[in-house]
Amino acid sequence: MQISGVFLLLALLAEIVGTIGGFGSSVFFVPIANFYFDFHSVLGLTAIFHLSSNISKIVLFKKGLDKRLLLWIGVPSVVFVIAGGFITQYLDSGWLEIALGIFLVGLSLLFLLRKNLVIKAGNKEALIGGSLSGFTAGLLGTGGAVRGLTMAAFNLEKSVFISTSAFIDFMVDLSRTVVYVQQGFVHGHDLKYVPFLFAIGLFGTYLGKRLLNHIPQERFKRISLLLILLIGCVTLGKVLIG
Repeated sequence: MQISGVFLLLALLAEIVGTIGGFGSSVFFVPIANFYFDFHSVLGLTAIFHLSSNISKIVLFKKGLDKRLLLWIGVPSVVFVIAGGFITQYLDSGWLEIALGIFLVGLSLLFLLRKNLVIKAGNKEALIGGSLSGFTAGLLGTGGAVRGLTMAAFNLEKSVFISTSAFIDFMVDLSRTVVYVQQGFVHGHDLKYVPFLFAIGLFGTYLGKRLLNHIPQERFKRISLLLILLIGCVTLGKVLIG
């Protein structure tokens, strides 16, 4: 049984950076894993990896949940992640990789160019944001940044924000894991990584939380956005050139 230590180290870094930057680890983990596995395998591993990551966030940042956002963002997220997950089986993985690269580049540029971007804190906006984040999570493997942008409008206390987001993400990942398993995206030869990814999800979140106390989140957020932009460009280059 051969395990890639470099991949596991990169997964740990993705979890730490995702926790500190506030975007979630999948925005880094998906394009990184894409260099080691086929795209459908990446979707399956990402969903499993995120389960442990979100459990740890719920435990470490427990300060109550915002029930309103659980309803208006969480429910549509679960519905649309299932829809996005089913659609992936009908799309060519090459096109999905291109879509992922474009999504990462567009997302990072949006946040970098519009630093004070604010979404109205209404039920309609929460519903739309939840739907979009769930759909992109199911289709491309990552949608936490869209949900984070939507939730930021409600000006939650940091621990409540992270805990509520993690609880929604947990429901999303549980739903898409079931869909991906049914579609055969979770392969037997990849399961050897699951115990390591579970441990990394827990340990990486813990380290990220500790570092968050010493690093200004806004400064790190900008660094994270530049990394997302770079990863998006590399992802597009890998598909278009290779």
